[in-house]
Order: sequence, then C-alpha cells, then structure tokens
Amino acid sequence: MALCNAATLQTATLGCVLVCVLSYLYLNGNVGGPEAYPLPSQHTKRLPPRLPPSHLPSPGPCTCANGSMLLKNVVPKNQAVELIKRREKEFQQHKARAESVLSTLLYAPSNSPLQYPIQGFKVRPMTPTFIPGLALHAEQRKNYTVSLKVSKGVLSTTIPAARAKVQGNGESRLMMESSSLETLNGLLANVSYTSTIYHIHTGDLATFQFEDHEGVFPITIKQPQPPVLYDMGKDINSQVTITTKTFLRYPQLKVLLKSIRQFYKDIEVIIADDSFVTENITGDHIQHYIMPPGKGWFAGRNLAVSQVTTKYILWVDDDFLFTKLTKIEEMVKVMEAVPELDVLGGKVGKDQFYSSLIYEEGDEMEGGCMYRKTRGKFHSLPGYPQCSVVSGVVNFFLARTDAVQRVGFDPQLKRVAHSEFFMDGLGSLMVATCGHVAIGHQKIHKQKGYMRFRQPAKSDTISKLQLHFFKNHLKCIRYG
Repeated sequence: MALCNAATLQTATLGCVLVCVLSYLYLNGNVGGPEAYPLPSQHTKRLPPRLPPSHLPSPGPCTCANGSMLLKNVVPKNQAVELIKRREKEFQQHKARAESVLSTLLYAPSNSPLQYPIQGFKVRPMTPTFIPGLALHAEQRKNYTVSLKVSKGVLSTTIPAARAKVQGNGESRLMMESSSLETLNGLLANVSYTSTIYHIHTGDLATFQFEDHEGVFPITIKQPQPPVLYDMGKDINSQVTITTKTFLRYPQLKVLLKSIRQFYKDIEVIIADDSFVTENITGDHIQHYIMPPGKGWFAGRNLAVSQVTTKYILWVDDDFLFTKLTKIEEMVKVMEAVPELDVLGGKVGKDQFYSSLIYEEGDEMEGGCMYRKTRGKFHSLPGYPQCSVVSGVVNFFLARTDAVQRVGFDPQLKRVAHSEFFMDGLGSLMVATCGHVAIGHQKIHKQKGYMRFRQPAKSDTISKLQLHFFKNHLKCIRYG
C-alpha cells in the first residue's frame, strides 16, 4: 500500500512539473500561445499584402487540332509581310475597343478594415454618383486617415464637420481625416464619383487606402441604352418573318412558297434574288428584292434580314419544303421561354445538323485556333430535354432579328459560307437546336445553268481561309 502511495505521489509531482514547463513555454510564445500569434494592434507594423499580379500573362500560342489548316500557308508569300503588319495594327485597334481597365484582375485583401463595392458600381458618363458601401472598420485610434484615388474622374464629399478635415475635394485624389470613426464614415458615405471624359463604355479603378491597407475596386462608366422592343402582336404573322435567298432556282422557290402558304397563309416572306436572269415573284405578303447579279450568298442574306420588322426571323433555303412538322409556333414558344437564346435551329428532313465551335485566342502574333466540331453540343437546354445548346445550326433556324442584324453576314463570302456567321457571332449569339420541329428538303434536280455555280472554285475556298487569317485573327482552323 505504501509503495502504491509513493508511486502515485511521484507521478503527480512529475505531472505538475510538466504542466509548469508547458505553461512557461506557452506564455513566452514557444508553443503557439498568445505571443506566438499576437492579435493585431495599432502598435503592430503591418507589411503590405503580397498580392498576385493584377494582370494574368498574355496567353501563349494555341494548339491546332489534328488535321487543322495553317492559314498563313494560304497567304501569298509576296504579300505576307505587309499583310501581317496590317493584321497586327487592326488587332491592336480591336483590343483598344474591346478591352478596358474593367478587364483587370482584382484581389480582395485578407483581414482588411476597408469596406467598398467589389462589383456592380456603374455610373453614367460625367454624372455625379455616390459610391455605395464605403466605410472603415478599425480599432480605436486617436486619429483616422483614409484616401481615395481615381484616374478618369474626380471625387467629392460633403463639407466636413468640425472634427474632420478633407483635402482634394473635386480632384482625382481625396483625403479625409478625423478623430471620430463615426464622422469619418459619414464623410465616406457621401463620397461621389464623376467621370471627366465622355465614353459610352469604359471604366476606372478606384484605390482606397488606410494606413498599410489598400483596396482597389472597379467603376463601370456606361451610357445607358434605351431598349429596342418588338410588339409581338396577337398571332404568328406579327411575330415572325420568313426570309430566303435565291439564285437561278425559281422552280424550287415556287414549291417552297406554295408549301408555306399551305400552313401559313398570311405570314410575310422576304426574298433576296441575285439571279442573272430574273423572274417576277408576286403574291400577297411577299417582298421580292432584285439584287445586282451574282452578288452572293451572304450579301443576299444581309439584304433580306435588313427588311425584317418583326421580332423573329425564320431563315430557310429556297429548296426547303414546309411540312406538318414545320411548327414555327413551337420555336417561338422556346425562344420566348428562354429569352437568353438568340438562334434556335431544327431538323432538315430526318437529320439534325449542328456543331460546336472550340476557340482558343492564342498569342497576339500568331492568332487563335478554331475547331468546328460537327454534332458537337454542350448540354440540353434547361426545361427542354429535346433541345441542346450548341454553337451553330443548319440553314433552318428562328432567330431574334436584332441579334442577327448585330452580327450580320459578311458579303465577302459569296458561295462558300454558313458556319462563318456563327464564327462571327461566337461569344455574342446563344444558339440551340431542337429535334421536335423540322422542315423538308426538296429532291435534288440538276437545273441547267445552276449546277456550274453549285460547286465553288478552289479560289473561293482559299479566299475564305485568307479572310479567316486576317479578319478573325486565326492561326489555324479545322472543320471536323
């Protein structure tokens, strides 16, 4: 029994010694106590935060997909040097129009006492606007000093109270100082920004500082746009205009028109015609526009689309055929339910043609890489499992008139073109395709005078590739 008591006493004594040693180390900051991780105070010197760079490095060369065509190889060697110089100049001008300080990467500093808007602060050009949410949350100090700085405008606040001082009112750098945090936050709540330049869409970066803390937030300078609204009316005739382009195929065009009238008696049809020898196409709700001969496929599409006044365009080829499955109302229903959509395609016969476009920007000198993947799709359209989100569709589609007019059809493309419209609209057009609406295709007839224009010359294909090299700043392209 005595031996047990002695052993117990020895263990307890050893435990007390160990606790004392650990307590000493803890209080002296050697085991993670309060001195090892001190709470910040006004006496602690803070180092400036080590933030990543505000701009990511420019993208490197993109990787051409297997089977891609290198577009520089289609440029005549005796023109290559000057052409590349002109392309570089145009690309830099494009960047100046497309990019602004709003593209700058910004990082939120950790444990910052500064409060400011990180997104969504928008002002009209040259219009004073209060900056929402500016505030300082700091520990007790004898005095508080903050500053704001901008580059494309001026800053103002209210006349300060007796316990505050303001420097730079109405200038690009504003400094506010007060012994009262409440007074200082009152001044911050009344800071306004006014841009000093008129620009319809640009931006500024505001720098907000307190002691060693700094925050940067974006200011969007944008001229508001009035909406362009279309009166949908009461029926399909006031909602949709059918458009087509014809060239030397009047028999097919007349079959198409007859099939349209079988299902849509009063819908408006616009025809662009650049035939060498023209026929007069007449009838109620038909507009037939005669163009200079052989102006081309995309020039005709531009003309037809330019005359549309309804909210939607239904594009069809002149050798298509309306059937009981060509339900325009179903396409309008989907477009109205998903207002983000710009283009909605359907089936031609039993086939549903669509594609996805994979595009890498690449570096500034060589340009980007494009891959058109036939039957490539991204996912189903939410709420419509029979529809899929894609990048491009076949020549049977319903589209928002303003969206198509905004992208347009390049009239340099006369015969070898269709995907090019969706390439030009990539990043601007939301496209989908549905399998529950279809249009027929007339049987192919070898028509005298037409077939020799049906197959384009090799020079047309080369011209298109040269256009992609310069206009779309592409290094390579693959059609898969």
